[in-house]
Amino acid sequence: MVQKAERVAPARAGSQSRGGAGGTAKAGKSGKPIGNITRGTTNPNRMRRLDRWLTGPQAWRLRRATDPLVVDLGYGASPATAVELFDRLSAVRSDVRVAGIEIEPARVRAAKALERPGLSFHVGGFELPVPGQPVIVRAFNVLRQYEEADVAAIWSLVQGRLGQDGLFIDGTCDEIGRRVTWVALDGAGPLSLTISMRFGGFALPSEIAERLPKALIHRNVSGEKIHGFLQALDKAWLDAAPLAAFGNRQRWTAMCRSMLDGGWPVQDGPSRWRLGELTVGWDAVAPSP
Repeated sequence: MVQKAERVAPARAGSQSRGGAGGTAKAGKSGKPIGNITRGTTNPNRMRRLDRWLTGPQAWRLRRATDPLVVDLGYGASPATAVELFDRLSAVRSDVRVAGIEIEPARVRAAKALERPGLSFHVGGFELPVPGQPVIVRAFNVLRQYEEADVAAIWSLVQGRLGQDGLFIDGTCDEIGRRVTWVALDGAGPLSLTISMRFGGFALPSEIAERLPKALIHRNVSGEKIHGFLQALDKAWLDAAPLAAFGNRQRWTAMCRSMLDGGWPVQDGPSRWRLGELTVGWDAVAPSP
């Protein structure tokens, strides 16, 4: 049963634990996990586009971590994507520890049979009820079920648990992972927005708008930076139409190059662009106050 969304109160200064080597962030005064029960819909391989980014340009974070703890927050009714995350990250760091966290106890009980050394499942919410300071926290299709006004407090709560070089991923995708977006944050704040799309599955890149993270999805209106970004993407995509004869990969790469040449703070490079991926600095898309 999906819980009716409740407001998430901002954490008071000094009230949240940073975990520590043996510490665990605490839940609210009632002892209940912080957050709401979500629909929990998921599918195998749904997070592959994000996972290959984590094992690609972000793999250094895991390799450098003293404690390779990773949290899959709100993995849903099926633990499939948490298991996939563990398998993929194990190729980067064989001693990685992945903790799947769900606020619905029945989902955790169902996942327990899949536990193995390095992979565990726990009841909890945004307080992250596991010892240690994670190097990666992934929350996909979770925050979109909250109020936009709650995003800053949720981000702050999770950021407060990150370890050195830690990264929090707040993302959204369609049912089978063909249209994906995510915001990457470190302990200081948001760093970037990434969009990743399956070639042949869209007419214009701006169609990704329906899968924007909660912090941006209601800001795709005239006057907001994200709207200007998506409009610029469409123009660059249309301008690159002559390259369609060579395939959508060539056309997408030309679009990304045009955005970079046009002054947009595009990150990474052609090796990522060829995957249907584009990352841009957060300041270029951040919502207005």
